[in-house]
Amino acid sequence: MTILLIAGAVVVVWAVFTFNRLIRLRQLGDNAWSDIDVQLKRRHDLIPNIVAAVQGHAGYERSTLEALVAARGRAVQAADRGPATRAREEDPLGGALQRVVAVAEAYPDLKANQNFLALQEELTGTESKIAYARQFYNDQVMRLNTLIQSFPSNAVARIFGFTARPFFDIDDPVRGPVKVDL
Repeated sequence: MTILLIAGAVVVVWAVFTFNRLIRLRQLGDNAWSDIDVQLKRRHDLIPNIVAAVQGHAGYERSTLEALVAARGRAVQAADRGPATRAREEDPLGGALQRVVAVAEAYPDLKANQNFLALQEELTGTESKIAYARQFYNDQVMRLNTLIQSFPSNAVARIFGFTARPFFDIDDPVRGPVKVDL
């Protein structure tokens, strides 16, 4: 009888420990998602300033700027959706931003403009913060999903309704093959 009580107590302690671990990982994931959201909003707030700076110097690159504004609009509308939808809408925005920076290289006056340089530096910093926040979020999601799917913790996860979370993955053209033109 004593052995059964001890075994029961061990199971209860383990279940409480596992439940608390699941809660902790879920909270870390929520916090990490919030960090991504903050950085994406910061990026969205910088875009109108970049567009204005580029328009003043490179007025006839209208299609590039229109694509950037349209991509920003779609990304802002997806702000309340989950990681998969958000990532899908942020992909074109990142590409459009890269095209605007590339356009700026063709305009010496714009490249020398202090406002544009400050905006470009701020955008570069924001992009780095987004990458870090995305990595941290994905690490927390991996830990949570592993615990949810591993035996025996999956029993506790199932009982208390924990479900796997999606990763936040943005297609990054930088990760593709590098083309060298000789």
